[in-house]
Amino acid sequence: MRFAISFLVKCLFSRLLLVFLLLTLPIGAATSQAAGEKKAAHPPMNFILVRSLLCQENCPEWISAEGRITSDTPARLRKITKKIGGRKLPVVFRSEGGDVDAAYAMGRMIRKAGLETAVGGTRLKDCPVGDTRCQAAIAKDGSAVGYTYSSGAYCFSACPLALAGGVSRVSSQWALIGVHQITTIYNKVRVSYRIEYKIVNGKKKEISRKEVGRKVAGQSSSTKLGKKATAALTAYLKEMGVSEDVIGLMMSATPDNINIVPATEALRTGLITDMLSYNEWPGMPLCAPDALAEAVCHSHPVVEAPVVAKAPVSQASVQDAAAETSEKLPKTRPMDFLLMSNGNCQEECTQWISADGDITPDTPARLKAMLTTLGERKLPIVLQSSGGDMDAAFAMGRVIRAAGLETSIGRTQLPNCPKLDPRCKPSIAKSGPTEGEVFAGRAYCLSSCTLVLMSGTPRIVGYSSIGLVRPTTVEYTRFFAYFDEMGLSAETYETMMFATSIERGTILRSQALKLGIINGIIPYDEEPGLHVCGPEAKESLRCPRKAEAEIVPVAASVN
Repeated sequence: MRFAISFLVKCLFSRLLLVFLLLTLPIGAATSQAAGEKKAAHPPMNFILVRSLLCQENCPEWISAEGRITSDTPARLRKITKKIGGRKLPVVFRSEGGDVDAAYAMGRMIRKAGLETAVGGTRLKDCPVGDTRCQAAIAKDGSAVGYTYSSGAYCFSACPLALAGGVSRVSSQWALIGVHQITTIYNKVRVSYRIEYKIVNGKKKEISRKEVGRKVAGQSSSTKLGKKATAALTAYLKEMGVSEDVIGLMMSATPDNINIVPATEALRTGLITDMLSYNEWPGMPLCAPDALAEAVCHSHPVVEAPVVAKAPVSQASVQDAAAETSEKLPKTRPMDFLLMSNGNCQEECTQWISADGDITPDTPARLKAMLTTLGERKLPIVLQSSGGDMDAAFAMGRVIRAAGLETSIGRTQLPNCPKLDPRCKPSIAKSGPTEGEVFAGRAYCLSSCTLVLMSGTPRIVGYSSIGLVRPTTVEYTRFFAYFDEMGLSAETYETMMFATSIERGTILRSQALKLGIINGIIPYDEEPGLHVCGPEAKESLRCPRKAEAEIVPVAASVN
């Protein structure tokens, strides 16, 4: 006898979802602001094609990407990349994160299109402060006019994964990049089926099954990263050229916290490839190696001193060459050393040694003379030089390392001096420290100056240019022996040296960190050398303790 019996069988199964979380965190005003904005609204990420309003001709454009990353965000990104055609416009992110798989897809799309990425917010023209991307400022075709900013901008959670897709990726010391653990959420769903069966020889035999209903039956979560998720994350980071160390940074912060990645770590791990200078902004394209000084782009190539012609040339051609380069380059001179001070020495006075000019055979003797006058005082040495004699640079580095001094790159400006002569003699003190200011912006340490820079303990830079040293065949043995002496990887440096174009002659701070040429980034609110107080300064927050040694009056410049 055959008959059918219908009934409902209820069973449970779990569906795995990967999500990133961001909660309000006590990590400073900028982060609190980011959390507050997220708490107020979590709109899905949208994309606006923005043209800079800070220029009139050939204005830069960028893709402003702000909001939460959702499963349909890659489709939105694909739509706007199709709209811009083959143009290589930077993607400027400001996001609290979101869907991980979507971030992977975005990063791969950005890399395939050869686009750059940056962390920054966008303000559209005539929008109110509380609604910086107001709908009224966006044209019907989805474009707008505005400008970008770094201060308070953020890229959290899954956002750094999308950011990693850029062929070049930049941030500034005023913006925040944050990561944390992945939370795996298990959604329990109760599924109801209609099952038909028949009895055959006294046993049930199912002949059909049909789902008739679903109902949420609870939820659970875990911060353990499964093998499949770990493999996907590791493969993606490798594909984007980002260190697996990022996984450690992520796992060191719980889902309800955020691990703000310092600039040094972001550069070292490859989350970013360079830092924007004080006068650069998110959305600027990367400068080409032959970019003109007036080009609107970031990481301008440094103009190097012209190579002296070895073949005989006419007097007329020499004069023509001099006339052509005189307006581009400052006049060079042998390196001199000034004991500098900044601030009121009766209250808070910081001091440093300014080393500016070409390195010549007698430069090490000048340096030793300066240090002798200071006795046991350990002041930072702030360098600005196009390089010079390599053996002299070796000798300077050994003197600095033996003394345990800090090195950095900076441009020292004396008061009442013209721009073309920032160390004019009338402003140099006849005895004791010379008052002045120091800036990282537009400063440089090129060629053999890098050998001196790498001797510092520590060695830090801000928004300055670092040059690439290229030894001749005769110099190789001494060159790499010096590297070993300073504890740096000569093999890695040699590989990078041949992989970098000769015409460029400079390296990124991320490369300098990787090689060990520098081991720190100057905080955004400081300048090179401005953290060692003078011996006469009173104890304060900036000068926590008075130096015991006294200043020995010295000549401002050792000649």
